[in-house]
Amino acid sequence: MTTPAIRATGLHKTFRATDGTEVVAVDHVDLTVQPGEIVAFLGPNGAGKTTTVDMLLGLTSPTSGTVEVFGVHPHHAVVEGRVSSVLQTGGLLPDFTVRETVRAIAALHGRSDRTDVVLERANLGPIADRLVQACSGGEQQRLKFALALVPDPDLVILDEPTTGMDVGARQDFWDAMRADAAQGRTIVFATHYLAEADAFAERTVLMAGGRIVADGTTADVRASYGARSINLRPPTDVVGPHGVDEAWLARLRAAVAPLGITDLEVSSASLEAAFLALTGATPSTDEAEEALR
Repeated sequence: MTTPAIRATGLHKTFRATDGTEVVAVDHVDLTVQPGEIVAFLGPNGAGKTTTVDMLLGLTSPTSGTVEVFGVHPHHAVVEGRVSSVLQTGGLLPDFTVRETVRAIAALHGRSDRTDVVLERANLGPIADRLVQACSGGEQQRLKFALALVPDPDLVILDEPTTGMDVGARQDFWDAMRADAAQGRTIVFATHYLAEADAFAERTVLMAGGRIVADGTTADVRASYGARSINLRPPTDVVGPHGVDEAWLARLRAAVAPLGITDLEVSSASLEAAFLALTGATPSTDEAEEALR
């Protein structure tokens, strides 16, 4: 049998608050991810996504439960170069250029041959000689992505990877990730951008209150929990320069009127509707701003 890329069993993490009370961040999570899967982690702030990611990377130890990456402790998988990450936190050296930063990390991994490869993959060639401190937030995120690819990992874990990127840079990033996924790399990403999960993830894991509340193909999560609406595309021969022919619209209204229908629109169930139904939360401000672009 194929060893899972990730296997978490009874994963539980608590923290001690300043007043001495115990706060549960992750509440007995069971999760298995097979090699080659593309999985989105969704959930409102405080759902436990980042804490779960930290445990998958060995950055935080679970209070109870176990987690393995390719059959070994996450720390060993990281040391072996089988897993890399792009995290929200973590500093870069401001006085290094982009190329110098990649070259230094590549040397530490013994993979100097990967410098030009990852610069190209992250679309950093045009700014390779720019100081890190002169890079925008989105460009620094792309640099972190390049560093994650240096060891040519089997698993990439991304925590809000496109934060700070504009729409174009975000699209370029996901194009690069699709190319990597097509080569068999396992990708797990936590995001607030529901559109990213909907467009890119084959599987969606939705967390709320430290627990997994939905886990399935993204299409199934949409269909099972998202509200369905209806819209109608008219035949091309009734669409003119000023819109749909009024006579055709009149016939359509007459045809559906006996059903009590006054407006007709058809669309598939949305991942956002599923998110709202399962978490009771609203999309982040970033998600709302994205919808306006």
